[in-house]
Amino acid sequence: MSNKIAVYRKEHFNAAHRLHNPLLSNEENATIFGKCNYPNYHGHNYELVVKVIGEINPKTGYVIDMKILSELIKENVLEKFDHKNLNLDTEEFKNLNPTAENIAVVIYNLLKPKLAPSLELRITLYETERNYVKYPA
Repeated sequence: MSNKIAVYRKEHFNAAHRLHNPLLSNEENATIFGKCNYPNYHGHNYELVVKVIGEINPKTGYVIDMKILSELIKENVLEKFDHKNLNLDTEEFKNLNPTAENIAVVIYNLLKPKLAPSLELRITLYETERNYVKYPA
């Protein structure tokens, strides 16, 4: 029987963004993105859940040391995105529409290379209490 188990770390960050596709007209953007397209941006209190799946290390009893996971999230996600305007202040979203879907994929791509190859990673990002995304699905 496999000893695979999932561990979770929950974090929070606050960020502003504007959903806008420069390839579309202002009217198309307004129709597609509604209030999220307002030119002066808007913000969210994001809730991030990082799930790591792997075998229990017999030496430590951990899948991953949660202190290490917390530091990885802090250094690679929170310091980049917390209290930032995602469109204006981050390289990751200079040319990428900062939808919840894209933010989750970016966070995955920032964290995955920092983990041991044997570990699986899942990202859940709540944009609001009712709207959230999971990557990979």
